[in-house]
Amino acid sequence: MTSAHTLKDYHFEYTECDSSGSRWRVAIPNSAVDCSGLPDPVRGKECTFSCASGEYLEMKNQVCSKCAEGTYSLGSGIKFDEWDELPAGFSNVATFMDTVVGPSDSRPDGCNNSSWIPRGNYIESNRDDCTVSLIYAVHLKKSGYVFFEYQYVDNNIFFEFFIQNDQCQEMDTTTDKWVKLTDNGEWGSHSVMLKSGTNILYWRTTGILMGSKAVKPVLVKNITIEGVAYTSECFPCKPGTFSNKPGSFNCQVCPRNTYSEKGAKECIRCKEDSQFSEEGSSECVDRPPCTTKDYFQIHTPCDEEGKTQIMYKWIEPKICREDVTGAIRLPPSGEKKDCPPCNPGFYNNGSSPCHPCPPGTFSDGTKECRPCPAGTEPALGFEYKWWNVLPGNMKTSCFNVGNSKCDGMNGWEVAGDHIQSGAGGSDNDYLILNLHIPGFKPPTSLTGATGSELGRITFVFETLCSADCVLYFMVDINRKSTNVVESWGGTKEKQAYTHIIFKNATFTFTWAFQRTNQGQDNRRFVNDMVKIYSITATNAVDGVASSCRACALGSEQSGSSCVPCPPGHYIEKETNQCKECPPGTYLSMHQVYGKEACIPCGPGSKSTRDHSVCYSDCFFYHEKENQSLHYDFSNLSSVGSLMNGPSFTSKGTKYFHFFNISLCGHEGKKMALCTNNISDFTVKEMVTGSDDYTNLVGAFVCQSTIIPSESKGFRAALSSQSIILADTFLGVTVETTLQNINIKEDIFPVSPSQIPDVNFFYKSSTTTTSCINGRSTAVKMRCNPTKPGAGVISVPSKCPAGTCDGCAFYFLWESSEACPLCTEHDFHEIEGACKRGLQETLYVWNEPKWCIKGITLPEKKLSTCETVDFWLKVGAGVGAFTAVLLVALTCYFWKKNQKLEYKYSKLVMTTNSKECELPAADSCAIMEGEDNEEEVVYSNKQSLLGKLKSLATKEKEDHFESVQLKSSRSPNI
Repeated sequence: MTSAHTLKDYHFEYTECDSSGSRWRVAIPNSAVDCSGLPDPVRGKECTFSCASGEYLEMKNQVCSKCAEGTYSLGSGIKFDEWDELPAGFSNVATFMDTVVGPSDSRPDGCNNSSWIPRGNYIESNRDDCTVSLIYAVHLKKSGYVFFEYQYVDNNIFFEFFIQNDQCQEMDTTTDKWVKLTDNGEWGSHSVMLKSGTNILYWRTTGILMGSKAVKPVLVKNITIEGVAYTSECFPCKPGTFSNKPGSFNCQVCPRNTYSEKGAKECIRCKEDSQFSEEGSSECVDRPPCTTKDYFQIHTPCDEEGKTQIMYKWIEPKICREDVTGAIRLPPSGEKKDCPPCNPGFYNNGSSPCHPCPPGTFSDGTKECRPCPAGTEPALGFEYKWWNVLPGNMKTSCFNVGNSKCDGMNGWEVAGDHIQSGAGGSDNDYLILNLHIPGFKPPTSLTGATGSELGRITFVFETLCSADCVLYFMVDINRKSTNVVESWGGTKEKQAYTHIIFKNATFTFTWAFQRTNQGQDNRRFVNDMVKIYSITATNAVDGVASSCRACALGSEQSGSSCVPCPPGHYIEKETNQCKECPPGTYLSMHQVYGKEACIPCGPGSKSTRDHSVCYSDCFFYHEKENQSLHYDFSNLSSVGSLMNGPSFTSKGTKYFHFFNISLCGHEGKKMALCTNNISDFTVKEMVTGSDDYTNLVGAFVCQSTIIPSESKGFRAALSSQSIILADTFLGVTVETTLQNINIKEDIFPVSPSQIPDVNFFYKSSTTTTSCINGRSTAVKMRCNPTKPGAGVISVPSKCPAGTCDGCAFYFLWESSEACPLCTEHDFHEIEGACKRGLQETLYVWNEPKWCIKGITLPEKKLSTCETVDFWLKVGAGVGAFTAVLLVALTCYFWKKNQKLEYKYSKLVMTTNSKECELPAADSCAIMEGEDNEEEVVYSNKQSLLGKLKSLATKEKEDHFESVQLKSSRSPNI
């Protein structure tokens, strides 16, 4: 006897497939239901069985049935297109896998609140620098695929999609897991094949915030998974959609001014006069009173009288009411005003719109087109400064991130002397303006020149904002991908921006304006706008001319046809002939007429053969205190690198600044390469690929931001935000200032040597909002014998990122290779002892040695000499003889002095005792044993011996008359 159970008390499921591919259908009781009396198990459909699209497997009879109205089915797949909340089976995981946590105030605790956020029609990623994964696990009975649509416009976020199996091993089907960037306002699609079994799907984003503004999140919608083998029920249509036929595999969107609830078979119209709704709405809302924000004005084309009419129109779709209190009405249209002149290169004969001047003619927009004079050619390009109608090579559109409700609207409006952003459908719409140019080429006279610049585009604009508006300027090359070149947030005063073109290709320039990136489906900030006053493109293919410029004429002139000058030649004013620029100069890309078009190269640099650029040959000469210093930096000419850091973001993400420096380049070629390496490509692979590879930049100096592999759990270190710091060589000098680039004295430590530092100066031709004059770079080369080879590159301690203002960058490169070449002033000689008639002379370097290479030390030399032994003996003999002689003379004069003093004292004593009596002859002051002189000597002049005696006795120069008496024995005189 069977039980009275009904289908409400239980449901059917299949068992797991066995080894033979079979399974059973069993009844599973619902909660709080008696298990007895359930239907017996029966053999089920084969494991690979699935129903067609629009059908489901009715488990009771195990047959495929069509979905009812108001529902749909993918047959063997599931679809997630409703994001009012996170669907069942999805989960959010916020991680922070940096093994080295940053400063204490940068702990990753805030990542606990980071997640993907449902936004109705799509789901939005986190906006911070946490790593957040959106995860969904699905078990497939057979191979299938996953498909989803997405918006990914900000490279400050890394967006990856990959698949793991139930062992948490990454599947090889996602080797290229990095998702490509999309254009602003456009949805891209991504699909990956799935294998049978368990597949865990990961949508993972990581924000990189390094002092920049908030990132734009990744948006994902319409996730579809095929390969689930069967669907046991159909899915109801989500609100705002309907299905009016059985067996539908999708639901249709309700049109404007209608709505539907979940599972609707049809859409319900709103009350026409008092309510409205957008496409795909789940309800109708009351129409507000009309205000000035609900209409705009346009200018009609000029009529035969040269007048234009101002017309006012409601913004479509019109959602406001004019018949309620406080509402305004549309101002009357038809007011006539004088037409603005045609743009330069165009002409209006008074009865027709402005037309481009024919080839070979020019006009300033107010006069008829005239042929260029002989010896001149049209200066082709576009200059739009009057905005009565939108130019033919421009278009405007509107795009909304959530749906297409602003499609068909004009995103921008012409307004006479400017073009401005329109109202759009809501505040978060992208209002898009495009300019298409088929190519760029230099003037005829410059054809063949190898200069890097082919043209430039300049526009003057201002923004007026009360919210977080952003203006994006984007460039697309050869219709491959659109990249954001620059962006401006908030209110900006009237200013000009220039973008330089380096290659001849098809370009599409895009201006996209968004009033706010928050989810706003209203028009609160409709008065926030951007105004563009002029757009100028030079050297544009298929351009028009507002003026003519001189061109070179052939030597055999037939008429006034222009001929191209060879590379590096200017047009001589007197003859209009081509003439080569002097050595050491390069040819300007903006002026080729006259010798002044040849611009001198900076100090220490020379020009290439074609005079296209200046460069350094890595040799430098300097005079210092009558001494010549020669430097050879050729061993440092290969690219030098510096990894600076680490630094940490506000959430603790570790990153490094990586610099590549090509000191001299290669005859003007920029050898330093930086890449946005988010796909594990090597630089070599990218160089050998397409020359349109936008992730690779070449320069004299460039910078990348490196995120180590352990920082975010990536498989390899990531390189992003590559920028050019220097693409033009200015010069090399020992001076610290060149062309407004100044190296402050205290920015680097003082050099310990007297050898002057050599400074290399560069600049970047690209300007930014923060660097209106472009970036500049100075590399100080310092002689340091203790750092051989490539040496060490460092940045100022005051500016750890290499710059203090983001515009001027400084580097100190210390190496022995930065020392001057050795000369004869850098060594001295040492003479050895004279041995066996030979003397050795050695040559040694001065210490410390502040030079490298150059001359070599001379070999030691031998020279003849006199030995020291002979002369030593002679000197010793002469010295001994002289000493003996001096001693003898001293003794002699001392004894003689004693005798004279005695005689004199005896004579005085005798004279005093016997006045007027002479002493006896035998005792006249002559004692026994004394010499008896027999002579009388009269002297009033000192002899040589007398002088010596005076010196010995230290007497004064008193002269006495000496009388010597002859001896007599007679008692009487």
